[in-house]
Amino acid sequence: DCPVRPCLKPSLSQSQSSFPPNSSSTMAEITPSMSLELCDCPVLFPANINEGHAKQGLLGDCWFLCACTFLLKNKHLMNKVCPPDQPLWGDCMYQGSFQFHIWQKGHWTMVTIDDRLPCIGSTLCFSRCHSPTAFWVALLEKAYAKLHGSYESLWAGQVSEALVDLSGGLAERWSLEKGGADEAEGSGQDSDRLQRRRLDLRLLRPVRDLCALSCSTHSSPGGQALVTEWLDVETVSGPRLTLLRIRNPWGRRGTWLKGEACWSSVDPALRVELQGRLEAGEFWVDEAEFLSQFDDVTVGYPITEDGHLKSIFTGSVLSYSRQLPGRWTRGLTAGGCRNCTSYGTNPKFWLKVSERGEVLVSLHQQGECRGNKERYAHNPLEGGPNTQPLHYQAIALHMWKVEKKRFNLARVLNKAPSASTHCHAYEREVVLHGHLQPGHYLLIPSTFLAGAQSSFLIRAFSSGPVSLSAMRSPAGPPLPLLADSEWDHCDFQGGWVAGVSAGGSRNSPSHRKNPRFLLSLGGHADAPPSPGVDVRVSLRQNRPDADLYAIGFHVYKVPEGASVMALPLDEEPVASCVPHCYTQDVSLACCLPAGSYAIIPSTYQPELPGSFTVSVARRIYRKVMKSQELLGNTIQEVGSIRSHRNVKLWNGV
Repeated sequence: DCPVRPCLKPSLSQSQSSFPPNSSSTMAEITPSMSLELCDCPVLFPANINEGHAKQGLLGDCWFLCACTFLLKNKHLMNKVCPPDQPLWGDCMYQGSFQFHIWQKGHWTMVTIDDRLPCIGSTLCFSRCHSPTAFWVALLEKAYAKLHGSYESLWAGQVSEALVDLSGGLAERWSLEKGGADEAEGSGQDSDRLQRRRLDLRLLRPVRDLCALSCSTHSSPGGQALVTEWLDVETVSGPRLTLLRIRNPWGRRGTWLKGEACWSSVDPALRVELQGRLEAGEFWVDEAEFLSQFDDVTVGYPITEDGHLKSIFTGSVLSYSRQLPGRWTRGLTAGGCRNCTSYGTNPKFWLKVSERGEVLVSLHQQGECRGNKERYAHNPLEGGPNTQPLHYQAIALHMWKVEKKRFNLARVLNKAPSASTHCHAYEREVVLHGHLQPGHYLLIPSTFLAGAQSSFLIRAFSSGPVSLSAMRSPAGPPLPLLADSEWDHCDFQGGWVAGVSAGGSRNSPSHRKNPRFLLSLGGHADAPPSPGVDVRVSLRQNRPDADLYAIGFHVYKVPEGASVMALPLDEEPVASCVPHCYTQDVSLACCLPAGSYAIIPSTYQPELPGSFTVSVARRIYRKVMKSQELLGNTIQEVGSIRSHRNVKLWNGV
């Protein structure tokens, strides 16, 4: 006796409050009505799956519809995005709402919508299925629009973004142009075209039936289509011919249409079969025309039924994955590209590889939300006529192999990276690929411009076990970024041992028993005239917040030729971090003349055992020489970056 809902009717879903049925959720220029009755027997998916393909409406979101088409080929991904066990129309449990799962910022987010859809008259405004009774495309599009704030915010985008959001995997844009980024010279060309590497289609043959392949042209901005089939066929003359079937939601035509002379080279029986496979909006092209008529392709990595990524390079299953969030903060960790002296202040991550294998590392930035009007704001780029959207930064990821975690950062950054993304690019996500030997790898994500703020996600996919961790910052507040210098730091672990080296403060006669650390400061040839070296010393105790000691430290001058252990401590310290404080860490910034110094950390009360970390940061000056990167071009590693680091820190115990 439960009521049956035979059509799309208004719903009382709570989702209306955050996504109201008015023009604020659709488009400013369109004031649609909401559907009351569209059909007598609505279904989510049609019985004939070919009639479930997306058909574009008034909204320019073919980029999103290409990703929707890919879902139809992958039932396990469709079930992830659209849970199959939710009640539908005609079910007594149906409440007028649907739930979809969309990947955002590293996690699957559930989006709940009601079943009211924008219409003009009795026709849907936006996307729909070819079958007039199937509504999965329209409902998923509404969920995606709700997640982004409105339908209008979906106008013009990249297939790579939608493929990642609907699969949780990876997608990359590549160039098909003969003059790819690696061959371009100078900065006078379109930097948007320069930023992508050229793709050889032969690379994708092992996974061509599993990956998503979308194509687009520069002459039709926003126009994108999907490759739905890729075949090698025999010709009448003998040589094999590669054909690609294109699904086109925006009207482009190819030469391999029914009745064209191009089909004369194909056996008549095969010709009839292939032409019979074409659905509405589809056409065939051969490989030569595909490469000549399309400029870019987007490749979505295959996802197994177990949810693991497959490599497009080898077809291997990358069954291990890790991810960590991070952020570039202006004035602290937004160090810019390798042209900038502040590059070393960017966030840093450790990738530990346990066994040799294939590894993919991606940098996924979380750009500002798409705005209805600001979405179309553009910023002209120096050196090229094209423009770029403001809501993404130009980003890149560099990686260095190091022998151990304790290393000289400045020395490492002077070397060319072991691997990197192609260049800084205005993409939401860039991907680094390699076959890595076991060991530790330093990852540094960066924006092209210093001071550019954004949150990001580092993701690693690998064939063997890996671990991903953020490099711990030195104790104390972050170091400032200066235009003509950067800071180099080193850490040392120590401990207070009761009866041996837990001497307490200077009030106690046992103060001299505390651990001693020797700091040697050398001059710097490139530094401007100065009375000394800018230094900051920090002390962090390794104890829980509920059981902290009062800690502090003193810095003493060590006479030339004297031993740090023989220093009597009768003289006044040249710098002190006092009074002792009940905090995790204390720090002191000072300017010290070149020479040797003893750092003595202590607790206020003697005989308190515990471990600690002493960190020393020194302002250094670095000149970048012959290693300049132009936005959109690969950095030329033709010279070295000359830096000076003359800080030495020894444990005196």
